[in-house]
Amino acid sequence: MRKMLNTLYVMTPQSYLTKDGEDIVISVKQQETFRIPVINIEQIVMFSYMGASPGAMKLCCDHGVSLTFLSPNGRFISRCDGPVHGNVLLRKAQYKASEDESISHNLNKLFISGKIRNYQSIVSRFTRDYGMTDELQTAIKKLNEYKRLALQSDNDASLRGVEGEAASTYFGIFPSLIVQQNSDFPFHGRNRRPPKDAVNAMLSFAYTLICNDVVAALDTVGLDPYVGFFHTLRPGRPSLALDMMEELRAYLGDRFVLSLINRRQVSKNDFKAQGEEGIIMTDNCRRNFIKAWQSRKRDLITHPFLGDKIELGLLPYAQAMLLARYLRNDINDYPVFLIK
Repeated sequence: MRKMLNTLYVMTPQSYLTKDGEDIVISVKQQETFRIPVINIEQIVMFSYMGASPGAMKLCCDHGVSLTFLSPNGRFISRCDGPVHGNVLLRKAQYKASEDESISHNLNKLFISGKIRNYQSIVSRFTRDYGMTDELQTAIKKLNEYKRLALQSDNDASLRGVEGEAASTYFGIFPSLIVQQNSDFPFHGRNRRPPKDAVNAMLSFAYTLICNDVVAALDTVGLDPYVGFFHTLRPGRPSLALDMMEELRAYLGDRFVLSLINRRQVSKNDFKAQGEEGIIMTDNCRRNFIKAWQSRKRDLITHPFLGDKIELGLLPYAQAMLLARYLRNDINDYPVFLIK
């Protein structure tokens, strides 16, 4: 199993990356603030418009360190990777599968049914800790039915309809899962671009981080993150990463955000309104969010298919590896990740 190195998150908006020998150096207003040997990191995520020197970018590319640029508020700008080293036969198999409606729809059913099943698991786990209500019981029954419909769907159009109904049901009861500070963290459904409340701001931020990790995982195993099966192909859109994210959103993203709120690791003062940007996280909130995120990625879980204990941060790599095995016909089907 792949060893997880560090992801370097650069949060200060005025930060600029340069190189000094084999070190990555972070400077703010031409003053060095941090340095780290490039061999100690696997990717860099910058929340800054300042960018990086060509030398720093080359150093990252030469050592297989991906460099992702996000706006200070977490919106994707661009990504820099070195030469592709993936197995060309694996990518040919991926491209062939993406053109095969039968294979594509089978994968899509697994992605979406897994997503719905994990929605259901999040709600069921909550009821074990806090008790069942009629609202939650109804939601669990509906999600179970949507999972069945997803697996029985015969085309992507009907699958998208089921996915939409399931998401509406799940996010409809999401406020009930906020048991602490619920008056400070109102939630009236999923919204984005921009998020209209603090909960949506954190969900969007978490999904951005997950997407970045999934792109890196797919690159690592040799798959093309931009050629997917369910999400529409568009220039610059990591469609396969968005496909694989579906099964991971609830476990990696939603549960994490709920934990931050219910454990009072965030407060309403950590967010502010900013015109057309909607509600955004303060700089201090983003730093604390990243710190908690990095800590959680070191938690150990037993992978339900592999049976091995892995760090949570390696879950995207495990799923990318399993997808590659399926596309190479090494296993009969893709084992979607399901919360136990």
